[in-house]
Amino acid sequence: MLKKLLTGALIAGVASGVIAAALQFAFVIPYILEGELYETGARVHFGAGSPQSPSGTPGLGTDWSRHLMTVTFDVVSYTAYALILSGFMALALRQGHKVDARRGIVWGVAGFVAVQLAPAIGLPPELPGTIAAEVLPRQIWWSGTIVVTALALWLIAFVPQVWAIGAAIVLLLLPHVIGAPHLDTYYGVAAPELAAHFATRSLGFAAVGWVVLGTIAGYFVGQDD
Repeated sequence: MLKKLLTGALIAGVASGVIAAALQFAFVIPYILEGELYETGARVHFGAGSPQSPSGTPGLGTDWSRHLMTVTFDVVSYTAYALILSGFMALALRQGHKVDARRGIVWGVAGFVAVQLAPAIGLPPELPGTIAAEVLPRQIWWSGTIVVTALALWLIAFVPQVWAIGAAIVLLLLPHVIGAPHLDTYYGVAAPELAAHFATRSLGFAAVGWVVLGTIAGYFVGQDD
């Protein structure tokens, strides 16, 4: 079982990481590179009616070491996610719940909600040059949001009691009632339209990676020994 779990997690992590990286290169990284132009002052944005630079994403360039690091980070991250998700799948399987590729899609969506969508409600993906609160408070809030959201989803899915639904709702709302750390004012140097496109595309294509991850991991975990 352990060998099957590790093999499936590795395959799922590499496949979803490569797919996520390819989507980022095509649809997300150009926005990062454009944001860096605003960060360095090569482009300026002062709002409606003020002189500003024309928009347009630059090419990916030839910084292959940076691109390789992006692919490596995605593969390593999604492999770690796959190991964790496969572990929870195996636990559910031992408790008598069925796991397969089709149900793995649901697991993947749940992983996306817990790890990326829920934290993004308070701390959305940020372009380069965005000024934000101190890193440590944001990391604490981000980590806590992932944990309580994952726990809430587990309660909803696998604890068939009314109290579990109530507890899950409380857990889902708790980090957002507390609120993510933010500054008292805005300091963004890039156009808000660019930041909005970056955030939505980052989340959208991350969801694709999670669905691929869940499908493959579910297939391997659900295979008979």
